[in-house]
Formats: sequence, C-alpha cells, structure tokens
Amino acid sequence: MSSLAERLSLSKDLPDEGLRELLETKDEALAEELRTLARAKTDEIFGKEVFLRGLIEFTNACRNDCYYCGIRKSNHNVARYTLTRDTIIKCCGDIYEAGVRTIVFQGGENPMMAALLTSIVADVRATWPDCAITVSMGELPIDTYRRLRRNGADRYLLRHETADPEHYARLHPENMNLQSRLNCLKALRKLGFQVGMGMMVGTPGQATEHLIKDIRLMQEFKPEMIGMGPFIPHKDTPFGDFPAGSAETTLRLYSILRLMLPDALIPSTTAIATLMPGGRIAGIESGCNVIMPNFTPSVQRRAYNLYEGKPLVEPADALNAIKQELAAHGYFTGKSRGDYCKH
Repeated sequence: MSSLAERLSLSKDLPDEGLRELLETKDEALAEELRTLARAKTDEIFGKEVFLRGLIEFTNACRNDCYYCGIRKSNHNVARYTLTRDTIIKCCGDIYEAGVRTIVFQGGENPMMAALLTSIVADVRATWPDCAITVSMGELPIDTYRRLRRNGADRYLLRHETADPEHYARLHPENMNLQSRLNCLKALRKLGFQVGMGMMVGTPGQATEHLIKDIRLMQEFKPEMIGMGPFIPHKDTPFGDFPAGSAETTLRLYSILRLMLPDALIPSTTAIATLMPGGRIAGIESGCNVIMPNFTPSVQRRAYNLYEGKPLVEPADALNAIKQELAAHGYFTGKSRGDYCKH
C-alpha cells in the first residue's frame, strides 16, 4: 500500500485525517519521505534554481493592532519611520545592481502611504522595466489596488493568517475580520495580480484543525505564492510570553503545500531561519524555492521588528551568505524574475 506521502504526491490531495497524520506523525521515516517527495517535485518543475526577491521595508507605521505583531500601533517602544522617495529608489537600484529582478515593497497597513507608493511603483516600472514588482501592505481600498496594478505592480502578498474566523478573532482586535481579508484577496486576483497568501504556524490557540482549514482554503484559492513561517513572539505584544511555533510543523507544511500546489512560489522565510539553525536550507530542501534578502537601510531595518531575534545582516553580506549556502547544497540563484507559471 502507498504511504500517505506517496498518495499526496500522486493525487495532490488527502482527506483531512491524512493531512492530520502528516502534520502530527512521530514517524521519522514518513516525515523524511514527505520532505524528499516535496523536493523532488520542486526539482521536477523548477530545477535547482532558487528565486531571489529584494525586500524593502519602506514603513513601519501601521494602523492595525494585531496582537502578535511588534509594529502594532499600540507599541509605543517602536521608532516609527517612512523611507523617503530618494531612499526607496536607491534601495531599488541596489537590488538591481545585485542581480535581483524582483523588488518587494513591504510596509505596515497605512493607507496614507498609498499615493506615494503608487507613484514610486510607476517610477520603478519605468526605470527597471525587466523587474517584477511585489507589494505587501495589507488591506487597502480596491481603488488603491487598482492604481498599483495600473502603475506596474505585478504581485501582492496578503497573508490570510488563519482560515478560522474564531481563531482570527483571537489574533486581532474587533475592527478586523477574516471576511474582509478574503474579500481583498479575491479583489486582487480579479485585478490580475499574482496573489500570495499564507499564515504563521503556532500562533496562540492554533490547533491542527486550524492548519487543515488553512490548507483547504489555499487549495481552493490556489495562490500563486504561499508565505508561511513559525510564530515568534515579540516582548511588546499581548503574546510576548507565548512559546514560538514549531519549525518542524512549518517545514511539513512547506512540503504538503508543494505537493498539493506544485507550481506555487514558496519562500523559505526569515522567521524559520531565525528559529532554527540551518532553517533557510531546511526550507529549501522541504520544497521552498524563494528567498528574500533584505535591502532596507540598517537603521530602519532594526525598527521593522515584527518579532524578536530578526537578523540584521547587511544586504551584501546576506546575499553572499545566501548564495554560498545554496551552492554548498547544490542550488543556485539566477537573474530570473521567477514569475508564477502553470505547468
């Protein structure tokens, strides 16, 4: 009889009890088989190339008060900043000169920044037309999404955080709700963005049932990108004393979703590299195919502190370390935009 991992690889699906067993199993052989099949599927579709995205954290000003986030608006220990246009354009130039062909603008949810960002996106599209432009700025008016798309943004990342409304309510204040987030995801897809969604693993109150709901939501939506990392607490939040999420469960989710949605672009996140030694490569070998080096200037990079222990390596050093680490394990980076492509 085929193992659960083999069945998932062949059919791209399992019943809920099968997903539960893969997520919770103590059988190391089964866990290793899952990882091996996920990496084999990644190699089949993408080869050994790992796509790079240059990250610019352009503002840590946020209107939201999410209970897990270090830049939540109620955290008065944060030194708030917004990068100037000139600084942002310089960062984009640094990314391009480094050979990276995707620029990612990430910031707190701040509609006041929308006009500036849409204008900058237009400048970047005109200056570096061969680059992909990704935005991650939370829930914004649909007209703002439309202007971003019209001005040249290709992709939008918006983690759904959890597919369970009650669990969503545990993680966020009353003025936020899951349906609003899902509506934004649908609007982004309708506007023609390549859309990214995902969640943190191990947030307070999260159970395996919640993770299975997350998997089913992504299976239905079929995002072009999947962003997942372990929950890491921040001392200046209501969840500051909670334990971190499981790196092992995060890696299994990478593998499960690679086999269920084989064409997806899945980053091996900074959070997993923070939580476990060798986490970046462990993510790649579990089915990830994207890494996002950070090009935010050093002073502001320190202030964009979503969780404790976030690495603060300078961009050139980080990029060299990434390339060396990947090469040592048989992977390489190129100058590809790494667009989503249905195979």
